[in-house]
Amino acid sequence: MKIVLALLLIAVACASPAPTGVPDAAVTVEPLANESQSRFLIETVAKGLEVPWGIAFLPNGDLMFTERPGRVRIVKNDKLQSEAVFRVPDVEPSSESGLMDISLHPDFESNNFVYLAYAYSKDGKFVKVVRYKYDGTTLIEDKVIIDQIPAAPNHAGTRARFGPDGMLYVTTGDATDWELAQRTDSLAGKTLRLEPDGAVPSDNPFVKNGAYRAEIYSLGHRNAQGLAWHPTSGLMFQTEHGPSGFEGRGGGADELNIVEAGKNYGWPEIWGQTKKAGMEAPLLEYTPACAPASLMIYRGDKFPSFKGDLFFGCLRGTRMMRVKVDGRRVVGQQPLLNNNLGRIREVAEGPNGEIYVSTSNRDGRGSPDDTDDRILRIVPIE
Repeated sequence: MKIVLALLLIAVACASPAPTGVPDAAVTVEPLANESQSRFLIETVAKGLEVPWGIAFLPNGDLMFTERPGRVRIVKNDKLQSEAVFRVPDVEPSSESGLMDISLHPDFESNNFVYLAYAYSKDGKFVKVVRYKYDGTTLIEDKVIIDQIPAAPNHAGTRARFGPDGMLYVTTGDATDWELAQRTDSLAGKTLRLEPDGAVPSDNPFVKNGAYRAEIYSLGHRNAQGLAWHPTSGLMFQTEHGPSGFEGRGGGADELNIVEAGKNYGWPEIWGQTKKAGMEAPLLEYTPACAPASLMIYRGDKFPSFKGDLFFGCLRGTRMMRVKVDGRRVVGQQPLLNNNLGRIREVAEGPNGEIYVSTSNRDGRGSPDDTDDRILRIVPIE
């Protein structure tokens, strides 16, 4: 079913001010160079879902996705299958947590490995990443990759994605205990780097420092939920939720970061554009909060002007953000889908270069209609 909706993307003019909510000091806004108008349609791929969180595409084009209560589901030939592929037996959905990300092993075509990240309770609340094998019908042969990552109903992370080096990177939240993000003996508030089987890589930045957990790649994160690598520069980018008003640090300061081995991203010592020696300020900051919940860097050919651009869904901001970078420099950005779909969570690139998004209007903070939640596909109008 196609939503009767066509959206127009217009290049940012040279004289345009910085986008609303982004401090001038946080970003250099230049024209989105040499672009013409681009028009597209939004098509409904699946509806009536319950907080679809992560999306992965199988080699045959099937779309596999997670729902927060613990279901793994599949769309075949643009048709949502009524029965779940798998139900996670020990998931505990609560507030922001539950079944979260899904990723395929880089060699999925030969090993059929699927990775799930989810929250559970056992003498406390934790997150774990578990590897399964997809047998064409369901998920079997579970193997725990990493376990007992501190969690809470809020600030539980978690993205689990494979980098260009073949390693598994996992973003974790601070579990609403701020100080854990700076504690080097805790997995909370970190980026973790693992071998696909859960072993610790010998070249991790702190592997020889006994004061640090060897899995740690970066620290000082509040709640990063977007993770992607740029195909040209190889840089890792992350989106991260900034402080809420009740934390006494203002409401907003959501971040886009370039994340590198061994670096400290400051939470809770610094946030937004505050600075401290030995800690990293973000590439971009968003105040008021937009609640960035994902990250995708476009590689396809359907939208030539989008090549290499960053896209992420905004929950509170009810839009999708597009950011154009040149290496480490932001050269332009613009909001898309403003308020048309409600809370946007996942953004993913399909096998044919279309852009897929999921809504999160049934997560307790949105205003769902009788079609929510949905997975939608953005396709160009030639």
